[in-house]
Amino acid sequence: MSGETRVLVTGAGGQLGRALLQASWPKDIRVVGKSHAEFDIACEPELEAWLATNRFDVIVNAAAYTAVDQAEVDSGRAIRANHHGPRALASACRRLGTALVHLSTDYVFDGTKDTPYVETDAVGPRCAYGRSKADGEDAVRTQLAEHVILRTAWVYSPTNKNFVKTILRLAGVRDELNIVADQLGSPTSAQDLAKAVQQVVLRIANDKASVPWGTYHCTNSGWASWFTLARAAVDAAVPFTARRPFVHPIRAVEYPTPAVRPANSRLDCSRLEAAFGIRMRPWREALTPVVREVFGSK
Repeated sequence: MSGETRVLVTGAGGQLGRALLQASWPKDIRVVGKSHAEFDIACEPELEAWLATNRFDVIVNAAAYTAVDQAEVDSGRAIRANHHGPRALASACRRLGTALVHLSTDYVFDGTKDTPYVETDAVGPRCAYGRSKADGEDAVRTQLAEHVILRTAWVYSPTNKNFVKTILRLAGVRDELNIVADQLGSPTSAQDLAKAVQQVVLRIANDKASVPWGTYHCTNSGWASWFTLARAAVDAAVPFTARRPFVHPIRAVEYPTPAVRPANSRLDCSRLEAAFGIRMRPWREALTPVVREVFGSK
């Protein structure tokens, strides 16, 4: 690597964006973050003009509309952020010679497979959010050869709104929690995800010609149901709350939501390990430090 490598992180106000900006980067990597309020990637003319003036070697697109249930009634905003935005960004990257790392989701799958999904499995999203993200993936592939798409899942962190923080808040005021137990996925710490994204970016910066471009799955290892994740979060919080509400397993049909979620969205990440040497730690191991941080203890 010669000279300074400039990296742009879009969606800098989100869980992953924050974690990437807080990460420790080599001195010859300059990371710039832009939140949605500062930088709307779907505004194509403004986007390309700004990128032409402010050149970057790599862009990490962590910008997304992630309100899964709201997307059912506000699909226009989801499509703009998750499809049109990535398409415009990839198109600009192609013209400017910039590599793109784009974040996607397990919700591109229909959830009917009995085993964890691999990258070559057919997509079949069952909700508006998933469809917008699947279309965004296709747009990136169509517009830009030098891309890495990372599908992740069930992301949580000490910041922003997420499932783990919601469970910890409810556990502080309720004696019982009813949590869906028949939907399986791959819980992922935003901090661990950021470390994986960082490794991909550094590979691009160090040896772009050797990068195995394409689509990969990127989550903490192991799998859980929402019920299992909630119970683990409650258990990890006991030293800070001195409370242990009872967590009841329920079926998804007992907790209807506007968006249909996949019953199985477990992701097989072995392709990422083979290509980039990235193997993320077990989700239970990653959960504990996040819970500690939520309660202000490092």
